[in-house]
Amino acid sequence: MDIKILFEDNQLMVIDKPAGVTVNRADTVGEKTVQDWAERRILNTEYRIPNKIGLSSPSNHSEFSIQYSVFLQRSGIVHRLDKETSGCLLIAKTEAAFTELQRQFKHREIKKEYLALVHGQVEPQQGTIRVPLSRSRLDRQKFTVVPGGRPAETCYEVVQVFKGLALPRQGQALSSYNFTLLHLFPKTGRTHQIRVHLKYFGHPIVADEKYGGKRAAADRARCPRLFLHAAKISFTHPTNKTQVMVESSLPEDLKQTLSKLSAGTA
Repeated sequence: MDIKILFEDNQLMVIDKPAGVTVNRADTVGEKTVQDWAERRILNTEYRIPNKIGLSSPSNHSEFSIQYSVFLQRSGIVHRLDKETSGCLLIAKTEAAFTELQRQFKHREIKKEYLALVHGQVEPQQGTIRVPLSRSRLDRQKFTVVPGGRPAETCYEVVQVFKGLALPRQGQALSSYNFTLLHLFPKTGRTHQIRVHLKYFGHPIVADEKYGGKRAAADRARCPRLFLHAAKISFTHPTNKTQVMVESSLPEDLKQTLSKLSAGTA
């Protein structure tokens, strides 16, 4: 698996996760994951065996702390990105770094910035989406806005609005389009938070097959995958306490989508 490392020292690394690669191993995931890559890249051979047998308690493995077993089980991966989302992913290389970075996430000290292309013209130019989320009772693979759900907050800023005429397919009439490129700043880290918030806001992400409805299939003609990219992550280094900011450039497939919209050839 070819994964670009954006930042690395003896405590942690930030990788540029490719789109289409799952972060965590699971029984339902058949392909290689970021976790497989991280395990080979970070963990010493002596620690791979307990990681693979699912060490979860120090009761039978007194040499390991509970926190260290979690570090091993996750192969140092501190947070996650959806399979189709690309960009910055933070991975700890030591138990101490893992514990401290988890603490920073819990206390919302780590700042993340995303880029997303959404349907429609977003107004106002900046704002905050603040609605609670919970797992859908109808589809356990999805999340939805539910009164009394877990608090979730996403701030946004408009970067650019794209307006034009879509090239007609055979047998179809010429149609217009409106899209908005957004900077997004999630203040909480709920599963699918950005995707669900933008759908609720009336501006689903382009090519989002899970939350975009019927238009997601048509979106794939102009954008090959979910247009969501983790562009930046900022945190306090767990040992030297300096501020670290790492950026990931917009991948070529998403750049091409924006170029088509700008040129009016989408």
